[in-house]
Amino acid sequence: MRVLIVKTSSLGDVIHTLPAVTDAARALPGIRFDWIVEEAFAEIPAWHPAVARVIPVAFRHWRRHPFARTTREAWRAFRAALADAHYDCVLDAQGLLKSALLARQACGPLHGLDRHSAREPLASLAYDNRHAAPWGRHAVRRVRELFAAALGYALPLEALDGADGAANADAAVYGLDRARALTGAPMPPDSEAPRLVCLHGTTWPTKHWPEAYWRELACIASGAGWQVRLPWGNDAERERAVRIETGLDGVRALPRLTLGGLAAELIAATACVAVDTGLGHLAAAFDVPAVSVFGPTNPGFTGAWGRRQQHIATDFPCAPCLKKVCSRRPVSSNTADVEPPCFARLNPCRIWHHVLKLAISGEAA
Repeated sequence: MRVLIVKTSSLGDVIHTLPAVTDAARALPGIRFDWIVEEAFAEIPAWHPAVARVIPVAFRHWRRHPFARTTREAWRAFRAALADAHYDCVLDAQGLLKSALLARQACGPLHGLDRHSAREPLASLAYDNRHAAPWGRHAVRRVRELFAAALGYALPLEALDGADGAANADAAVYGLDRARALTGAPMPPDSEAPRLVCLHGTTWPTKHWPEAYWRELACIASGAGWQVRLPWGNDAERERAVRIETGLDGVRALPRLTLGGLAAELIAATACVAVDTGLGHLAAAFDVPAVSVFGPTNPGFTGAWGRRQQHIATDFPCAPCLKKVCSRRPVSSNTADVEPPCFARLNPCRIWHHVLKLAISGEAA
C-alpha cells in the first residue's frame, strides 16, 4: 500500500504526525509513505523508516512571490514529481486550503478532515473522503484518529489511555531512527557532567519565558555542575543566547545547527527546558526528558507528547488566553519585571525543581 501524506508545517505539526505513521506501519505491514513537507522541515520525515520519499515544497515562499519565475518553475517541478505516482490514499493531515491544493495535485483517492474537524472548514470540500477528528483533544491523538479512519485500522488502545495516552506513551511510538537523524551531524563532546539544553526560542511574543528567568536558570544549573547549551534559529535568538551565556561558566550559546545537529544535542542531553516551541516536540520525539513552560497556550492540546514530558502551566487567572499580545502590565519579581505576567508564577527555582525530579526519576511527575 502506498500513501501520500500532506503535512507541510509547522515543525510541531510535522512531529505530531509521526505517531500516526508508526501506528499505520504496525497495523498494515508493508505500507510505504511519501510525504509533502516544507523544505525547512524535510529532514524529519526522512528519519522515519516507513517514509520512502520526501517531497519538499516552499509554499510559504511561493505564496509571498506567486508570479515570480522561480515560483512557477518550482511549481512545475513539484507537479512533475507527482506525475508518475499513483497512490492508494492521498491523506491531507493538515486541513488547510493550501494543503488541500497540494494534495489535489496527486493521483489517488483524497482523504482529509470533515468540515467540523478541519482548521479551515472549506478545505474539506476538496476531499473525496472526509473523516471526523473532534477538537478538544491533543493534536497527536487527532492525527492518529484521522490516519486510522482513512486507512481502515483500529486506533491502538494506548492512544486512548488517560490524557490522550501521553503519560503511558510507548517511547518508540514516534518511530524515529536515531541513526538516520545523526547521519552527518557531529555529536557533542563526551562529558561526565549532566547537560541541560534550553529551548528558549518560540514564535508568539506571549509564549516567551522572560530572558532574566533563562539566565537565572542557567546560573542555577551551572552552579550545580551542569553544562548548559543554548541553541538558536535566528538573529534575535542568537543575541539572546549570547546575553544569557555571558559571564557564566559551563553555559554556551551553540553555533547555528541543522535539524540533525539539534537532534544530536537533544539526544546527548540529560534534560531540556522548553517553552511552547517546535523543538520541544523534537525532544519528545527522541524521548528526551523535558520540562515545558506554558503561559498563554494550553498543553492539553499542543504540549510536547510523551512519557517523559512535564508540562508546567501557569495558574494565572486569564490563562490560557491563546493571545499573541498581552494587555496586562508586567509584574515585579525578585530579579526583573515579568512580561507577560502569567509567567511570574513559573520562576526558575520552580522549573529547576521539576528538572531535577525528571532527570532523577526519568518519569514526569
